[in-house]
Amino acid sequence: MSAGVFSYESLVHAVSGAVGSVTAMTVFFPLDTARLRLQVDENRKAKSTPAILAEIIKEEGLLAPYRGWFPVICSLCCSNFVYFYCFNCLKSTWLKGKQSASSTDLLVGIAAGIVNVLVTTPLWVVNTRLKLQGSKFRNTDIQPTNYAGILDAFAQITRDEGVGALWNGTIPSLFLVFNPAIQFMIYEGLKRQLRKEVPRELSSLEIFVIGAIAKAVATTVTYPLQTIQSILRFGQLKSSTEKSKLLSSLRTIKCLLISRARKHGLLGLFKGLEAKLLQTVLTAALMFLLYEKIASCTFRAMGLSNTHHRRR
Repeated sequence: MSAGVFSYESLVHAVSGAVGSVTAMTVFFPLDTARLRLQVDENRKAKSTPAILAEIIKEEGLLAPYRGWFPVICSLCCSNFVYFYCFNCLKSTWLKGKQSASSTDLLVGIAAGIVNVLVTTPLWVVNTRLKLQGSKFRNTDIQPTNYAGILDAFAQITRDEGVGALWNGTIPSLFLVFNPAIQFMIYEGLKRQLRKEVPRELSSLEIFVIGAIAKAVATTVTYPLQTIQSILRFGQLKSSTEKSKLLSSLRTIKCLLISRARKHGLLGLFKGLEAKLLQTVLTAALMFLLYEKIASCTFRAMGLSNTHHRRR
């Protein structure tokens, strides 16, 4: 099969990754709601994830933990389709049938992440706003928003804040390409170790465990920047008057990190990490499991199962 940019193999990986991620996120969506509230609402006390969810349900209703589900799922589907497609396309083009290495996985993951960030950041800005709309915040400085849906949010943000606002948080997002890159490097490396003796299809438990390990490491390392990313996407900060957008963004990131550390201590940079780890590790583990099984079944149906194992 052709290893070019437009190949059925890359498409299978992209669709499998998108379907797996959407299903996994839907299952664990309330955990992401708890994580996001802790990140953007500085006055909310850091409690256990069940306690945060209980508070949200009590104050805002039973369905509140699933608020913003549709825009998040749309963003996630597009984002993972782009990432998995780019990752596998670049990897197959680079390797040309050779065995991969951890350094290759990391570099390919970074490249795929950069493409993904530049293409899908507007979707994530909109879904962050919609997910938090109608929430009861402890921080009274947060201004309420009133978006009728995804398209209305795009229109209002563009009209009131300018087109550039759709790319709020792009700089920390570009730094955060290390998150999926590290995740895929560890995941692919562990897969190679398990297949070192005999090329085989991994068991469901093996896939789930190595997917969880890979995501736990990547999330913990990059979490402070993920918090800053969420704050910037929420759009409640005053616009900078600096002409250089890059310098302005870097200074904003630095100021937010220092401010949060001074206000809450170094542990404040990891506020919400418990909820994030619980959500992201379980979601990633289930996503990788579904991704591998869907891709494997599809390749087997196409008569390409052996090629699929050799290439990975």
